[in-house]
Amino acid sequence: MQECQDFVRGCTFLGTGGGGPPERGLSVLRAALEAGRPVGWVDVAEIPDDAWTCTAFGMGSIAPRKPLPAEELDRYGLQEGPWSLASPIRELEREVGVKISVVVPSEIGGSNTPGPVNAASELGIVAVDGDYCGRAVPEITQGTSAITGKPGWPLAAVDRWGNVSVIKKAASLPMSERIGKMLAVAAFGGVGMAGTLLQARDMKAIVVPNTLTRSYQLGRAIREAREKALDPAQEVAQVGGGWVLFRGKVVRREWEDRDGYMFGTHELDGVQEWQGHRYRVWFKNENHACWLDGEPHVTSPDIIAVVELESGEPKTNTMIAEGDLLALVGLPAAAVIFRSPAGIEALGPRHFGFDIDYVPIEDRLQVGV
Repeated sequence: MQECQDFVRGCTFLGTGGGGPPERGLSVLRAALEAGRPVGWVDVAEIPDDAWTCTAFGMGSIAPRKPLPAEELDRYGLQEGPWSLASPIRELEREVGVKISVVVPSEIGGSNTPGPVNAASELGIVAVDGDYCGRAVPEITQGTSAITGKPGWPLAAVDRWGNVSVIKKAASLPMSERIGKMLAVAAFGGVGMAGTLLQARDMKAIVVPNTLTRSYQLGRAIREAREKALDPAQEVAQVGGGWVLFRGKVVRREWEDRDGYMFGTHELDGVQEWQGHRYRVWFKNENHACWLDGEPHVTSPDIIAVVELESGEPKTNTMIAEGDLLALVGLPAAAVIFRSPAGIEALGPRHFGFDIDYVPIEDRLQVGV
């Protein structure tokens, strides 16, 4: 179980504040092991070129959810039943009439990676050691499949109430994102989806490889740093090829749940070597832009992770509260494509409405890579 804990911890780190709740990710892996099912992944090179692959992911805001009142459940005839990401994969198979034999996580996150791994185990197929983002992102238009123009539909959706929908086609990928978010809102918080149907030869050309193994290594580095009384933030930054950006106390936190996303900012007053400085982080589900003392600092597509100051345990934006002592860790973008003009257009600061040019993290920090 320790390997699963390390894996989920690393996925949460690369989830950059989003990517789903890690407790859910750990729960589905624990259930798989207790049921005697294998949990793991295979190298990209081991997949036959003619195998059919798809993504499976959760869509919706990461904002905290309140339990639905009984009268709402009665009004809509809702009853929560057994559910996993295997359900939308089965629906996608029915829609397209092919046998899917490989699940590709759409992104890396505390539940949005364990979920597809568990779905593959449940279906008796394989999950691949790679994904289309190398991190978590808020929009399906921001992965390598979208950036390279691969079709995103049909998309099959199943929610926890058993509602089934299929998006056969949309006017554009942003429109399919909007429809999916509306399905999530209608389902009172989230929906499981399967899509990006590709044969493996096409998947291999665009996947960010070895990201599940990397997640495990990052999660293990945090745990081992704690066990050796080392600095977890510094250790995970070193293993990930990145840097500690800031250490501080959360003094202000604002957020709103809007259009199927959690938007907000955290402000931190510096501690230790950052005493006297202030850091601000803006997020749309995930962390995408930071300011140090009011000046632009690190932005997406580079990775901005948040961990507890002492333990190094990664925190999602749902979990962060005023008074928390945190460290921020930055890593370079997960793949070269995210630093291309198309990648920056999809995931850079101007995409999120900021009048800021993307500057690679190593240039912002004036360090080498």
